[in-house]
Amino acid sequence: MQIDIPVRPVARDKKLFCFGFGYTAAFLSAVLKSYGWSIGGTTTDPEKCEFLRNMGYDVILFDHSHSIQAPAETFDGVTHVLLSIPPNDQGDPAFTVYGHDIAAIPTLEWMAYLSTTGVYGNQNGAWVDESAPPNPDSRRGSLRLKAEQQWQSLYLQAGLPLHIFRLSGIYGPGRSAIDTVRTGQARRIEKKGHVFNRIHVADIVQAIILSMNQPNAGAIYNLADDLPSPAHEVISYACALVGIEPPPVIDFDQAELAPMVRSFYKDNKRVSNARIKQELGIHLMYPDYKRGLQTCIHVTEDTKTFLNFETKIQGNG
Repeated sequence: MQIDIPVRPVARDKKLFCFGFGYTAAFLSAVLKSYGWSIGGTTTDPEKCEFLRNMGYDVILFDHSHSIQAPAETFDGVTHVLLSIPPNDQGDPAFTVYGHDIAAIPTLEWMAYLSTTGVYGNQNGAWVDESAPPNPDSRRGSLRLKAEQQWQSLYLQAGLPLHIFRLSGIYGPGRSAIDTVRTGQARRIEKKGHVFNRIHVADIVQAIILSMNQPNAGAIYNLADDLPSPAHEVISYACALVGIEPPPVIDFDQAELAPMVRSFYKDNKRVSNARIKQELGIHLMYPDYKRGLQTCIHVTEDTKTFLNFETKIQGNG
């Protein structure tokens, strides 16, 4: 799952632990491993755990029935922590069970929680930056905000080197409109005036590495592209790239949508990425969906295998 990015970690031979070895963590870990970093983390699926171990990652099971038996030993020497487990009603499971163990890691230099721009709620199409007060209007956004606040409490109380990344819609190889179109699941839903921001996984990875290179504990960063766009335009472009006739446009009010999908259309905002450009000095590789989708046409076999595990886990709820 290797990707090419224009930045590299300044430090070598560090140790990253990923709570939730998902899509972003996998691409980040592949880059860091190539610079001599040791990588550990958690997953909920035994088969995925074995697959990741075979790739050279020290991954363990962690869910409601599997706990980390010796946290101090597991976290020994860890310098960086990435938190990306989906929250539940209690917030972030990693915080609930291991928050104070993480705070006690003596070697910890940097940690990040991967959140969502959904914490801003609906802005009726207006631009929003990190100075805006969170105002989630969905359960998903509310739970993410709760998890943010949990980790922020330890930042304030124990000096955790916390960074929060609020991500727009993540896409990349194997997980994009290209794949939706190819599987015949794509629909072009139009809600007048409605736009989404997106962020390519390669740009997430380079933003994280830039933050690792210049830590700023307490910082919050929006990760978003330069071109918030209607979802139906993205599907049309993906169809053109793979040579498939686009499906007909369906008005949002007439569309039959699952509650989860409908909730995405509830929030309408344009997310500013000015802070990551000014503070991290990032130059987005894929500042709009057109350039990003062109990299998603070809998917490596290890990425396909990894995503099969991701689909299985999500299907098991």
